[in-house]
Amino acid sequence: MSANSYSIRRFTPERSALGKLLARDSIVRRMDWVLLFASLALCGIGTLLVYSATRGRTSLTHGDQYYFLIRHLMNAGIGVGLAIGVVAIGHRRMRGVVPFFYALSILGILAVLSPLGSTVNGAHSWIIIGGGFSLQPSEFVKIAIILGMAMVLSARVDAGDREHPDHRTVLQALGLAALPILIIMLMPDLGSVMVLAAIILGVLLASGASNRWVFGLIAAGIGGAIAVWQLGILDKYQIDRFAAFANPALDPAGVGYNTSQARIAIGSGGLLGKGLFHGSQTTGQFVPEQQTDFVFSVAGEELGFVGAALIIGLIGVILWRACAIARSATDLYGTIVAAGIVAWFAFQSFENIGMTLGIMPVAGIPLPFVSYGGSSMFANCMAIGLLQSVRMQRPMSA
Repeated sequence: MSANSYSIRRFTPERSALGKLLARDSIVRRMDWVLLFASLALCGIGTLLVYSATRGRTSLTHGDQYYFLIRHLMNAGIGVGLAIGVVAIGHRRMRGVVPFFYALSILGILAVLSPLGSTVNGAHSWIIIGGGFSLQPSEFVKIAIILGMAMVLSARVDAGDREHPDHRTVLQALGLAALPILIIMLMPDLGSVMVLAAIILGVLLASGASNRWVFGLIAAGIGGAIAVWQLGILDKYQIDRFAAFANPALDPAGVGYNTSQARIAIGSGGLLGKGLFHGSQTTGQFVPEQQTDFVFSVAGEELGFVGAALIIGLIGVILWRACAIARSATDLYGTIVAAGIVAWFAFQSFENIGMTLGIMPVAGIPLPFVSYGGSSMFANCMAIGLLQSVRMQRPMSA
């Protein structure tokens, strides 16, 4: 055999490193690249918007215009690392550590209620680490509830003992979710509770549980909201937010100031926007918390309708791919995990953008992948890692 023929045989795709990378069962072929690129694109857009919103706010940046930019990039980098770690472990193998992760998340939110906790914008839901960094444990509770409920609801179904979760199993799953919600209500962090309620509803719908549980949960949620209002459990700032939502003209210089200025910023952007870093509302610092809760107003003003629509479109792509992953999952556990993430991202995105536009009450929750915040970014990236893991377990033909 000639040297040339030996070289050709030796470096055919089946034997080369590239061939192994493109093998049928390789991670590269099984990964959902559309989901990955949509998530990274949102992170990239968010980085630009966070920088635009903070570079001139010397009271927040301590004179360093790159203060938030560097930290946002660091958060994104750590988040990518966490996503890779989740994919490497796999969602199925994570079943073994779900009880530990759930217990850790409970300890985290309990620590917030201790002297370690700090209050930000009325919500006592943070732990200040130091060096400008903070931790919001309620973000990780979202993942803990998804994984915990998925494990309980799918155990007997995946084992082949039942076709659908029975009533006792559903009660166990709801009990598991109720404990962290009650603790978070004590902070109080109404925004996180709303997101968790949406997650629970999505998980139950995906589990195949009786519709009576779904309708019962909705009725209980409505009854609970009325009871919370009548019993005066809400803090004054939360009541004021709902009052401003019901009457946008109420106290535009006070409780309605944020939403009023946000709508002005978005409306002034027009079709194409004023240009990145050239928004007068943004540079004039008229909208508070513009790098976190109201980051969408920066997009509306500086990138216009086109830029805002691009963000919504990318979120839609993530939800589309997550739904596809849920449908093609090979076990109920994977289906529930993916569906819970869909409910999480869908409701949180709608609530964040809706409160900026004035069609939802202000709840103080970030826009996934776009808003500044380490805890939110870490949890979001871990969710993407879970989705990728569920997809990798399905047959290649699915």
